[in-house]
Amino acid sequence: MDLTTYVDNLRHDLAVAAAAGGDEARELADRLTAPLESAIRLTLFNALSAAADEITSDLAPGSVEVRLRGGEPGFVVTPPVHTEDTARGATPAPPAPETDDGAMSRINLRLPESLKNRVEEAAAAQHLSVNAWLVRAAAAALDGDRPRARPHGVVGQRFTGWVR
Repeated sequence: MDLTTYVDNLRHDLAVAAAAGGDEARELADRLTAPLESAIRLTLFNALSAAADEITSDLAPGSVEVRLRGGEPGFVVTPPVHTEDTARGATPAPPAPETDDGAMSRINLRLPESLKNRVEEAAAAQHLSVNAWLVRAAAAALDGDRPRARPHGVVGQRFTGWVR
């Protein structure tokens, strides 16, 4: 998904609004739009991520993820596995962990390097991001189950951070 059109539209709207303030306001708007482009892209990416989280909560046990490739966001949709798919040998995805309000929280987790490597290998073997694998492992541990793989065919990595 190319965000350039949306950034350009916002830049144009700012220029139109600044034109009402005269030449000085227009020049100031021109000087501000270039440095703000990264912040605008990050805000759009955060909005897309929030939308994907809302869709995922409605789609569970399927999911929608936003991934950054080549500086542009893209969507990866993992549909829920249906009964006929399970009969053909596909592993059903576990249900999404239930929460009170559906809000996501962030934590820092410190692992010994050897355990981190094992977690990364287990996540890669199940075609999951480390975060998704850890969420499912924690939910399974609390529910007394083992984490299960999501359907094959979904490959990639999840990136977080600043967008330029």
